[in-house]
Amino acid sequence: MRDVGGWQVRWDARRADAFVRAGVWVNKTVADHLAERLAADPHHVSVIEGDQAFTLRDLDTESTLLARALVRREYQPGETISFQLPNWREAVVIGLAAAKAGLVLGPITPIYRDAELTFMLGDSRSRMLFVPDEFRNVDYLAMAKRVRAAIGRELEIVVVRGGGDDCVSYAALLDEGHHEAALPGADPNAVKLVMYTSGTTGRAKGVLHSHNSLQSENWMRRQHLGVGPHDILYNPSTVTHVTGALYSLCMPFTLGITTILADTWDPAAAVNTMRKHRATAMIASTIFLEGLLAEAKRQDDHLPDMRFYLCGGAQVRPELIREATAFFPNCAFSRIYGATEVPNITGGINSRANAELGATTDGQIIGCEARVVDPVTGAPLPAGAEGEIIARGPQMLIGYTRPEDTDEAIDAEGFFHMGDLGRIVENDFIVITGRKKDIIIRAGENISPKEIEDTLAGHPDIAEIAIVAMPNPRTGEMACAFIVPTLGRIVTLSQLADFLIAAGVAKQKIPEHVELVDDLPRTAIGKVRKDVLRERARAIAAAR
Repeated sequence: MRDVGGWQVRWDARRADAFVRAGVWVNKTVADHLAERLAADPHHVSVIEGDQAFTLRDLDTESTLLARALVRREYQPGETISFQLPNWREAVVIGLAAAKAGLVLGPITPIYRDAELTFMLGDSRSRMLFVPDEFRNVDYLAMAKRVRAAIGRELEIVVVRGGGDDCVSYAALLDEGHHEAALPGADPNAVKLVMYTSGTTGRAKGVLHSHNSLQSENWMRRQHLGVGPHDILYNPSTVTHVTGALYSLCMPFTLGITTILADTWDPAAAVNTMRKHRATAMIASTIFLEGLLAEAKRQDDHLPDMRFYLCGGAQVRPELIREATAFFPNCAFSRIYGATEVPNITGGINSRANAELGATTDGQIIGCEARVVDPVTGAPLPAGAEGEIIARGPQMLIGYTRPEDTDEAIDAEGFFHMGDLGRIVENDFIVITGRKKDIIIRAGENISPKEIEDTLAGHPDIAEIAIVAMPNPRTGEMACAFIVPTLGRIVTLSQLADFLIAAGVAKQKIPEHVELVDDLPRTAIGKVRKDVLRERARAIAAAR
């Protein structure tokens, strides 16, 4: 069916009714939740940024002004407004205003430049773009103007914390909202968010979520982890990524938490801020956990108020989780698994008693159905077998901006095919073993790079490693290891072979080529760009 904005979305009335009866779809927008919490405690601090604290009343007032301004400018329900902002409180306000005015929100990661921005604004049909004047030596206003010219259609540019010719400032736009205007609100089943996958091949895909689908993830965190108004979340994850959006644009209103926004990652500042505000939680990728742990050790600060840390978005070494668990005495650390399309498939662990499962698995399945199927035929596989992970549930996307992408990713039973390989262990825990597209087929045998990478992550001379397929005229493919060595060390093929054989790894899985590199190419959220490494491996093989 099509929603109010004309987006083609998947709709199953029977399943929707079941989600409502189960209480995971509550048929409310973040603006509805804000109104309820405002009536109960208007002075509750929802957002902290630097030395400033913003209450529910502050955010309600500012978002109402912005929503009225947008309505007065004749923005209609279902139209899209986008922002390319750091973790600033204005991003939270824009999210609330979009819900009040019935608009679709289009967050765009600040690392993107002209080409990506042009594509995403056009694909999402955005009419307005909020940008900083300048941030971290990037002139976002100049880029926005170039993109507006490239798009060749009307695009309103709003400058946040600055100003410029031919553009309205955020402050001036708020002033327009002092004139009364009726706010239409939004249908909870209409598109709330269009967010682009970082993608490691081809063009980015625009993921569509409704208010109900996106916010159901928050309710699951409450059930699994007891998240509520007592929690103070330190958030360095960009609010333009699904993790940051869920925990800073939604959860302060759906569950009443306080979010601390960090627009740059500084481990020393993070530890100091978390200690000052007695932060209880953090949800961020591997590089943040590594930095936090190293700095906390340097300061000998065990952050006793921390009760959970969910780590995902990129490969997580089991030893990192174990080390963090040992240092922070009251915190449950765990890997989690999901994607922009299905934000949470697992909830990590909810007790330090399961600490080892937090380190060795990618979390306990919560709030959805997850299966393992044959990656070629799609046939179900027995418990413990490795195959492709598929999932369906109330937190699933309701489609992509391009219907053909939806048809390709979701099967006839409504399961989303994750493209990841894994196993289900301990009845309901998932272990991810690799990507379907990353399989190395050597002499007819399937080899999962992640299994080898996880083993070699314990090698003292290896700081980082990524393994991809390299063409081989005899075996078809072989494993090529790109390695960032520990400072001052050299890693050789024979060293890798000895280490893996000692660990009990089959000989055919041992890499047959090693490339020492200074760093590994990554996406915006820290995932290794294996498509780039595969191209390098092909070029190396051709040169040989």
